[in-house]
Amino acid sequence: MAAPPIKSIQCFGRKKTAVAVTYCKEGRGLIKINGCPIKLVELEILRFKAYEPILLLGRHRFAGVDMRIRVKGGGDTSQIYAIRQSIAKALVAYYQKFVDEQSKKEIKDILVIVLSSSLIQGAASQS
Repeated sequence: MAAPPIKSIQCFGRKKTAVAVTYCKEGRGLIKINGCPIKLVELEILRFKAYEPILLLGRHRFAGVDMRIRVKGGGDTSQIYAIRQSIAKALVAYYQKFVDEQSKKEIKDILVIVLSSSLIQGAASQS
C-alpha cells in the first residue's frame, strides 16, 4: 500500500535580481531561510520585514505548514523583500490547494491590503 502523497507546493518571490523559492509542505510551523531558522536572519529591521506575513496573519495560520526558503541574488534588502513575497504567495497557494477557498480568500484579502505589492504582482501574472 502506497503512502499518501505529501501536501506540498512551491512558490517564488522576486525583487530586482533576488529570487526566493519557498517549498511549503504540511508540518509543524518551521520556517527556514537557506537552512537557518527565520529568527536568525541578520539585521533586526530586515528580520521584521521577513516576519510581516506571519505577524499580519497570526502564527496559527503557519502552525500546520513547514516552509523551506532558498534565496539568491541581489542585496540584503532585495532578498528580504523576495522572501516576504514568496512566503505570502506560498501560504495563499497552500490554503487554496489543501485547505479551503474561504480561508484562502481571507488570507489574500489581508495580505493585499497591507502588502499591496507583494501579492498583486503574483495575482496579475496568474490571471
